[in-house]
Amino acid sequence: MSQSSQHAPAGGGFQKILETNSILLIVGILLLVSVGGIVEIVPLFYLKNTIEKVEGVRPYTPLELAGRNIYVREGCYTCHSQMIRPLRDEVERYGHYSLAAESMYDHPFQWGSKRNGPDLARVGGKYSNDWQRDHMRSPQSVVPSSIMPGYPFLASAPLKAEHLAEQMRLLRVVGVPYSDEQIENAQADLLAQNGADSAAAAEMQKRYPNAVLNDSPAKGGVTEEDALIAYLQHLGVSVDFKLYEDKANIR
Repeated sequence: MSQSSQHAPAGGGFQKILETNSILLIVGILLLVSVGGIVEIVPLFYLKNTIEKVEGVRPYTPLELAGRNIYVREGCYTCHSQMIRPLRDEVERYGHYSLAAESMYDHPFQWGSKRNGPDLARVGGKYSNDWQRDHMRSPQSVVPSSIMPGYPFLASAPLKAEHLAEQMRLLRVVGVPYSDEQIENAQADLLAQNGADSAAAAEMQKRYPNAVLNDSPAKGGVTEEDALIAYLQHLGVSVDFKLYEDKANIR
């Protein structure tokens, strides 16, 4: 018996048949892909939710929701993503990697795949409202190397939020758990969050835990700038990531 035949792999004949018969090879590939697809897809039909719920994540307040509308309208997502990848350089620069639950109430989500500016998933609370106002009006005044255009018109544009309650009802249809109480108090909660001295602020914060009050509202009513800043200040502040870091350290 030759040395080559002694070391021939078992099943080599079947492999040779597959490699020399394109039809059998295609059939085999289709079978493997079908089995893999079934194994991955079928279990999803038995799950009520594929996103793990995380404590602290809540629907947007009316003011934050209005700010998010402006964020999308102005195309901010084309330069800023809201998804931190689980890579070392990303985590060290921006913070804990993004969780699916953080975007579970976003329609549409703002993950993005391209950045001309920094990721905004953890921008909430990183800067003061005054810094955000200066940055919106003249980005280069606070970040000299910034290529972002200014949005000074937002400071004088009155916020049109008369349809927020209707938007909240529509969002409830697609799974955002807004209650009847939250929808009925949409306008009142919007005004309450925009004025730190508002008597209704405490009631608003009961409906929306960890909602940040505007400590420097513009005079003459709520502006689009107020709403946009409220939205930015909420990004990344719902989840206590120290709990996740502690678990990682324990392991």
